[in-house]
Amino acid sequence: MRLRNTTLLILLAVALKLAAAPGEAKVSKKAEMPSSFTHLIESEQMGVCVQFYSAGIVRVRKWPMAEGRVVPEKKSYSVIMSPRQKAARKSGENMLVSDLLSVSVDTQTGQLTFSTPDGKPLLTETSTSFEMRRGDADEGKYRVSQTWQLRPEEQIFGLGQLRSSKMGGRGYDIDIWNRNTYTPIPYFTTQNGFGVYWDNAGRSHFKDSPDATTFRSEVGVCADYYFMFRDGSQDGLIDCIRQLTGQATMFPLWTMGHWQCRERYKTSDELVFALDRYRELGIPLDGIVQDWQYWGCDSNWNAMDFMNPYYINKVGDPLWARYLPEDLKALAKEYLDKGLKPRIKSPGEMVGYVHGRNAHLMISIWANFGPWTKPYTDLEKIGALLPFETWPMRRGVKPYDPFNPKARDIYWHYLTTLYNMGLDAWWTDSTEPDHFEGPGDDDVKTHDGTWRSVKNAFPLVTNRGIYEHQREAEAKRIKKEKGYKGRRSVQMTRSGAFGLQHYGTFSWSGDIQASWQEMKDQVASGLNYTLCGIPFWNSDIGGFFYWDYNNDPKNPALQELHTRWMQWGTFMPIMRNHASSPMPSELYHFGNAGDWAYDAQVDAVRLRYRLLPYIYSSAGDCVQRSGSMMRALVMDFPSDTTAISHGDEYMFGRQLLVKPVTSPLYTWQEDKRHGYAIYPDLKKAAAPVDVYLPAGIWYDFFSGKAFEGPRTVQRPTPITEMPVYVRGGSILPFGPEVQYASQKAWDDLEIRVYPGADGQFILYEDEGDNYNYERNIFSEIPFVWDDSTQTLTIGQRKGKFPGMLAERTFRIVRVSADAGRGDQPMQVTKTLCYRGSEVKVKI
Repeated sequence: MRLRNTTLLILLAVALKLAAAPGEAKVSKKAEMPSSFTHLIESEQMGVCVQFYSAGIVRVRKWPMAEGRVVPEKKSYSVIMSPRQKAARKSGENMLVSDLLSVSVDTQTGQLTFSTPDGKPLLTETSTSFEMRRGDADEGKYRVSQTWQLRPEEQIFGLGQLRSSKMGGRGYDIDIWNRNTYTPIPYFTTQNGFGVYWDNAGRSHFKDSPDATTFRSEVGVCADYYFMFRDGSQDGLIDCIRQLTGQATMFPLWTMGHWQCRERYKTSDELVFALDRYRELGIPLDGIVQDWQYWGCDSNWNAMDFMNPYYINKVGDPLWARYLPEDLKALAKEYLDKGLKPRIKSPGEMVGYVHGRNAHLMISIWANFGPWTKPYTDLEKIGALLPFETWPMRRGVKPYDPFNPKARDIYWHYLTTLYNMGLDAWWTDSTEPDHFEGPGDDDVKTHDGTWRSVKNAFPLVTNRGIYEHQREAEAKRIKKEKGYKGRRSVQMTRSGAFGLQHYGTFSWSGDIQASWQEMKDQVASGLNYTLCGIPFWNSDIGGFFYWDYNNDPKNPALQELHTRWMQWGTFMPIMRNHASSPMPSELYHFGNAGDWAYDAQVDAVRLRYRLLPYIYSSAGDCVQRSGSMMRALVMDFPSDTTAISHGDEYMFGRQLLVKPVTSPLYTWQEDKRHGYAIYPDLKKAAAPVDVYLPAGIWYDFFSGKAFEGPRTVQRPTPITEMPVYVRGGSILPFGPEVQYASQKAWDDLEIRVYPGADGQFILYEDEGDNYNYERNIFSEIPFVWDDSTQTLTIGQRKGKFPGMLAERTFRIVRVSADAGRGDQPMQVTKTLCYRGSEVKVKI
């Protein structure tokens, strides 16, 4: 049966109260529409249900009337909000109106039109279709689609991480089916400030043309989407997303520092050696990462325990030899022949050593299990292993079924072994999951339905399960252990989904290749992804696979690429260096002090730490005010048609415009992948890079020179710098030089003021970890710049937390070309002591 444009029954339900399990939104088939909020027209074809969740969030569902006159039952994995807004129905019209939105229905076609209450059109539906599935495991359900008409001048943003440099524009034609490096999200927005979330976790497609913009899903009981609009701004829209799917969680202060990661540290001694070298060389570092095979061989995949003999001082023990990974068997013989002994003899000793050196340890965990593991055995007993070929192939490894709540309990039960060791963060790898698709796989049944119907929710459900279990474990520990305040759950996952930000999880972009084109694609991909309401994202700095550079950190062509990517990393939400074996990724492999490839990268890391007060405050803005750290230019300059099409620059926080350098300027590469420097002394070169500056006053971060936009400037860009501009009216805190994030208190901050416009900034502080901020245990200090009077007002401090500074020094800098270099302490204009009360300073 195929139904299109045939609607005779329309249910406009505005205040239906729905019973839903925590984290889910459900509609019961037994639910009845309150008559006072229902508009009914006789029909035998299709029903329409419209619900206002808030004044700016509207849910729309449509279903074939062959299913009955009540709304079909429908689970949402992303939406946690319940409808709680009443809208007025205009007398004699098929229209519902809230303070922010008007929704009208064409009773001949059943299609809806969204507009503002004063009649400004926003979006119009044009068709809905249902096609009955037959001959597979989803027989009796429907292929569903919804089509809208966008205006010709509108450009599309969002849609997740598409591994593309495209920003805005039209003509998208994409599959919505997660895989490594490709995380599509069925959500789009335009520069006009509305957004549409298509709530279907199954195999789907998005296609846009001048005449039609369509979401289509292979399985559904109904068409189901959310229309959102606040005030025409992307900030207002993202606030709607956070209301609908959950507010972002705050990550610990240390996660905003620098991370060192490699595939892989093969022994605990290798890992602590790298940490020691960073400390000896004075390269700031907060996180170090243990990748896979600490559990041993592939058959023991993801055992969630240290069973590799090198980590437990069992090299040469025949009882443990079976767990040796293939690539370590030769090393084991060398150990035995030479009588070598490990320096670090147990996992607990490794964790303690890392903590003793003021660093934190993330560990890799996966969404699949090898046949030798205990989790595999327990999951198999309850039928919670999926019969897919996954990575590593042909080892009997299988993904688990996270849609099964008992499976999530089993997952956490075994993860507690690592949790109790004091690991600081989880690297939830392969949460698409890795899947070498075969015939019939789409029909495989999970706990919630066929793989075809739920797969894209896999990363959300997996990470939510870990987050919720850890929150519960932390609450018990806080209650049990006197003086223990808890720690925040930190998860880095290789995939994502709408609403991921609510579960202590940030995404990385997957196993990408080291190349200039890949880097360019990553900038736009990250911006489109974060426009979907997920503020914390990162890529592997430098990429993951280094085949094109012979895995050689001394290759000048690779050194230039890695340096530029590291400089970009300074202005990512998370700054994490990574590489695939055999490429050594630690910065000391790129050269020594005095070498450009070493100096420039270390300088980028040091700048990251000087900016920590700004970065952590920007993270606080994400949580307290639904802000974004990577802000595509459509967020701040929606009417600038040139700006919004730039996928190669963005605002980092609300004050800094950054332009990563995504093309080689000083090296070239021959066919055999060897690289060469173009200039004899590369440090003296300064090739130009085009940077677009939108309207307003902009200061070159490094030189302090001011420019007025809109204009494109050619910025001389030596290898030591990347283009960064500060918006006129900005107030930028600059912190102390440190080796790790919590090394020094922020009791002496440089506060930089960039004249040219009025501006404001809020310095956010809390305890640096734990969830007390959820109980308003944090502080904010407002800064306001009045450009007409040249006055900086540092307002009354709001809030408090244990350990808060009662008194501190602010060194005020009025930035100009004569004030000094931006990456160094600048010439101070005035110094004052701040004790929490309002202070005004004229500069």
